[in-house]
Amino acid sequence: RCGERDTRGAEGGCEEAGRGWDGPAPPMAAAPSSPDVVDAVEAMAAAAEEARLLAWLRGPAAAGPGGAELSAYVAELAALGLAELGREPARLAAERARVGAETRRLAFEHYRAFIRSAECTGRAGRGFGGIESRLGSLLERLPALQDACRNFVRDAEAIACSRRMNSLTLNRHTEILEILEIPQLMDTCVRNRYYEEALELAAYVRRLEKKHSSIPVIQGIVAEVRQSTQLMLTELIQQLRTNIPLPACLRVIGYLRRMDVFTEAELRIKFLQARDAWLRSIQASIPEDDPYFHLTKTVEACRVHLFDIVTQYRAIFSDEEPLLAPEQPALNEGAIFHGWVLQKVSEFLQVLERDLQRGVGGRLDSLLGQCMYFGLSFSRVGADFRGQLAPIFQRVAATTFSKAVEEAVEKFQEEMNSYTLISAPAVLGSAAAVPVPTAQPGTLQPPMVLLDFPPLACFLNSLLVAFNDLRLCCPIALAQDVASCLQDALGKVTKVILAFHRAEEAAFSGREQELFVQFCTAFLEDLLPYLNRCLQLLFPPAQIAQALGVPPAQLQRFGRLGCVDVAAIRELLGPVLPAREAEPLPGEEEPVLLSAVPTVAPCPPQEEEKEKKKEEEEEEGAVPGEPPAAQGQEDPTDPIVGAVPLDASPAVS
Repeated sequence: RCGERDTRGAEGGCEEAGRGWDGPAPPMAAAPSSPDVVDAVEAMAAAAEEARLLAWLRGPAAAGPGGAELSAYVAELAALGLAELGREPARLAAERARVGAETRRLAFEHYRAFIRSAECTGRAGRGFGGIESRLGSLLERLPALQDACRNFVRDAEAIACSRRMNSLTLNRHTEILEILEIPQLMDTCVRNRYYEEALELAAYVRRLEKKHSSIPVIQGIVAEVRQSTQLMLTELIQQLRTNIPLPACLRVIGYLRRMDVFTEAELRIKFLQARDAWLRSIQASIPEDDPYFHLTKTVEACRVHLFDIVTQYRAIFSDEEPLLAPEQPALNEGAIFHGWVLQKVSEFLQVLERDLQRGVGGRLDSLLGQCMYFGLSFSRVGADFRGQLAPIFQRVAATTFSKAVEEAVEKFQEEMNSYTLISAPAVLGSAAAVPVPTAQPGTLQPPMVLLDFPPLACFLNSLLVAFNDLRLCCPIALAQDVASCLQDALGKVTKVILAFHRAEEAAFSGREQELFVQFCTAFLEDLLPYLNRCLQLLFPPAQIAQALGVPPAQLQRFGRLGCVDVAAIRELLGPVLPAREAEPLPGEEEPVLLSAVPTVAPCPPQEEEKEKKKEEEEEEGAVPGEPPAAQGQEDPTDPIVGAVPLDASPAVS
């Protein structure tokens, strides 16, 4: 056994020696001699044996290869006797010598194999070194390879998922195409006014959005459909801005309600705003050059179209109160409509007042009738505004009359600036020769004596024109205003007469002084009483008393309502009149009620002949050149005031 161990040790030593050889293999021809090889092998075996022995001595755990055999040999030595132990070294030496000889023989016989084995071991060592270095490089690159593999796996999974999605998309191609074409189909329906189908598509898209709101494609479809829905909303509201009939209005409002864009109150406001825009466009298209034409067309447009809008609103929206009160206080939707109607009435009244201030000529009665009919038609919808028309027409009538009176005063002043009393005798005595046609029934003839004094006749003619214009629209409330305006105008005329007297008094002859007194007498005794009779025809005292709520007999307590104060005018002219002219004049008595056919107030006995003469002149008829009477006026309660014919008088030199 010891020999076998020595042999293995020698082989191990050869192996260790081979592992330690790193140089190139020596050539076969230069092989070492056999004793050298044997000595080398023995040295290696001895070194290996010593190494095993040292390992065994360090402990079983530190024993290397062959440790178990060494332990067994030590146990065997322990079982030998003393004599055997004494012979054991000799035996071991003999065994060692035998093994050494055998080893030398084996090495000598097979030295070539040992050399090749050493060469192979060296090459193997160098190869393992290269492998080790390359293995380190491989270990360094393994993390990158691992990441690349992971990326590859991830990309492969994504490609596989995409492939599955593409396959699913291909299988559902028809359904997906229909969904993708919804925006285009919606736009086509809206532009062709297929609103029913458009609303169905919008409802379907809303359901899609609730289910798949996270999908970008669905979000894009929803956005495009919303744009088309906004376009449809704009078109529906635009239809309300046109001349749309009631059935179409019902359809449009039905679509707007189904769109669920506005609340009920907002929908009412939108409807009224759209219809109001259409009405404003109609009003804006009316020419404004002629105030009368603009106002008549505005009244007609508002009366027809505004009533249509009210009818449409009441047919579409209900203002009935609910049977059960709501839990929360709701908006008073009925107030929206009534507020809008009041706004339109207010705008119409503003247009009416503006056009009337621009001037409509003598057609105020026609406009009043149209406006009253307009207000009457609106009474059926609870918006009767006729009570607001009276103050407007009253102000316009008063303003028009005041301007006419001012123009008459200015014209009288111009006439007086160029008037001379020298030409008056040529006129005196010629009035009786003027042919006077038969007076029309209900016509109040002016005093013919005024033909002798052209300034007074022109002034009266201007006032009669103003009276005839006022007669067309003459509310009883203007009685005091008209009388006050006329009183102021007569005061200005009186001042003009006094200024004429002061300017010409120094150059007056006796005849001219007499003519001037006759001029003033005609102004006081003929012109002023005639104006009072005209005022009584325009504003009958009975109607004034009825408006005040007092009996006609007690009307005197309120002063001279609706009459000119002749005494005040006479007092102004007192300094230029003789003392005998200071007696009470016929026009200073209290006014009396006039019948349909104008009569003259009672006169004192000394004036009876003069009044009879004037009545005879009035019975002969109207004087040529008076303004034509209103066409179709046959009502005796609406008298026509005549004018003094100036064209029949001789020319003034």
